[in-house]
Amino acid sequence: MTREQTRSTFFCRDCGAEALRWEGRCPSCGEWNTLVEAPRPASRGAGSWLASAQASEPHELSEVALEDFPRLPLHMEEANRVLGGGLVPGSLVLVGGDPGVGKSTLLLQMAAALAERTGPALYVSGEESSQQIKLRADRLGLSGKGLHVLAETDMAAVLHQLDRLSPTLVVVDSIQSVAFSDQPAGAGSIGQVRECGLALLRKAKTCGASIMVTGHVTKDGNLAGPRTLEHMVDAVLYLEGGSLGSYRTLRSEKNRFGATDEVGVFEMGDAGLREVPNPSEAALSSRQANAVGSVVAPVMEGTRPMLVEIQALATPSALPAPRRVANGVDMGRLLMIIAVLVKRAGVNLGGQDIIVNVAGGFRASEPAVDLGMALALASSLRNTPLPDAFSALGEIGLGGELRSSSQVSRRLAELGRMGFESCIGPRSAFESVEPPAGVRLLGAGSVGEALALALPQRHVGG
Repeated sequence: MTREQTRSTFFCRDCGAEALRWEGRCPSCGEWNTLVEAPRPASRGAGSWLASAQASEPHELSEVALEDFPRLPLHMEEANRVLGGGLVPGSLVLVGGDPGVGKSTLLLQMAAALAERTGPALYVSGEESSQQIKLRADRLGLSGKGLHVLAETDMAAVLHQLDRLSPTLVVVDSIQSVAFSDQPAGAGSIGQVRECGLALLRKAKTCGASIMVTGHVTKDGNLAGPRTLEHMVDAVLYLEGGSLGSYRTLRSEKNRFGATDEVGVFEMGDAGLREVPNPSEAALSSRQANAVGSVVAPVMEGTRPMLVEIQALATPSALPAPRRVANGVDMGRLLMIIAVLVKRAGVNLGGQDIIVNVAGGFRASEPAVDLGMALALASSLRNTPLPDAFSALGEIGLGGELRSSSQVSRRLAELGRMGFESCIGPRSAFESVEPPAGVRLLGAGSVGEALALALPQRHVGG
C-alpha cells in the first residue's frame, strides 16, 4: 500500500470541511474541537476512470426520444401546478418548510395515492418508526396499498432497498436523518447531507424513479445544509404558512421542468392537507363587511390571479420610536409606503404604531399591493371604512405616482368573478383595458388622488 493511500486527513463533524492537520478550531465553520481523523480515500486509477467513461455515451439532442418519458401526475392538482404538470421520472425534488407545517403529511398523501394508481412507492423515514407512520396514515384515511415503509437511517441500506423494490416514487424524510456509516461526519452534517444528496441524485438518474426528500430549515427560513444541495436537485419547493393559520402555500423556488412562480394552496384539516381550488374565496371567506382598515387587492401567483385582504392598524404610540409590524408583506415596502404617505400625501403617521397583515396567512410581496396598503392605512387612521365591494391595484413610486402592474386584465377579471363593483388604480393602466361587466374603474395619477377618491369626506391626515 502506498504512502498516499495510507495518509489520513481530518474532517469537521459539524460542517464536513477537510483539513490536512488537526486544529483546535475548524477553519471553515469556526467551531471548537470538531475535527476528527479519518483515512484519506484512495485515489482512483486510470483504469477506474476509463471504466466510468465507458459506462455512458453521448447522444445527439435531436435524436433523444420523449415518448417513453411521461410525467407522473399526482392526485393533487395544486401540487401538479407547482411541479409543472407532475413529477418527472428520474428527478430529485427537495421540499423544505418549518417544523410542523405539514411536509411529511403532504408527501405521505402523495406517495399513498400514487402507489394505488401507478405502482409501488417507498417511504423512507429516519425520524419515525413504521408503527408511527401507520398511525399517521390511519388518521389521514390512507389504505397504504402498494406503499412500502422503511424506517432506516443508513443510506447504504436505503439504496439497496431502492434496487430491490424498483419503486415509482421514493420519499426520504428527511435528508438530515440519513447518513453513510463509512463517512467520518455524523448525520445532518454538511458532508453527510452533500454525499447523501449526490447518491440519491445518481440513483434517480440511473433507475428512473422520482425521489422527493424533505429538508430542515434554519431560523431565518433557509434550508439547512450546504447550498450545493439546492443546486444539485431538480426542484426546490417550500411549504409555508403553518404558524399563521390552517392554510398552506406550496411555492417553487427552483424547477428545471416548469415555472418557478406557481403556487399551490392547501388547507390543513383532520384528514390531512386538502386542496383549495378557489384561493380567492378562501382568502375572503371570513372578511367582515364595512371593516375599517381593510382593502382587497388582486395579486398574481404565477398564472393564477388571486384576491387577498390587506388589513392595517394605525394607533397612537406610547413609545419614543413607534413600532412597525409586517405580516405577509415586505417590511421594506411598508416603510417606503409610510414615507411616501407622509411626504407626498400629507398623511400624519409619525406618532403611530403601524401593523399591516395579509389575512389568512397568505403572502403578498409584489408591488401591485402598494396602493392597497396605503388605503388600508389611511382608512385605519381615520377610523373610516372604505366602500363595500371595493378593491385597489397599483404600485406606488417614491414621487407618489401610481404605476401600472402586469396582467391588469386578468386581475380585473378575477375581481368581476368574485362580485366586486369598483377598483381604484393607475389611470394609465385603466385607459388601455376593457373593464369586466359590473366593475367600475377609478383611475388616479397619484396616491393623493387615490386617497381623495376612496375617502372623500375630509382630509386624510386629519
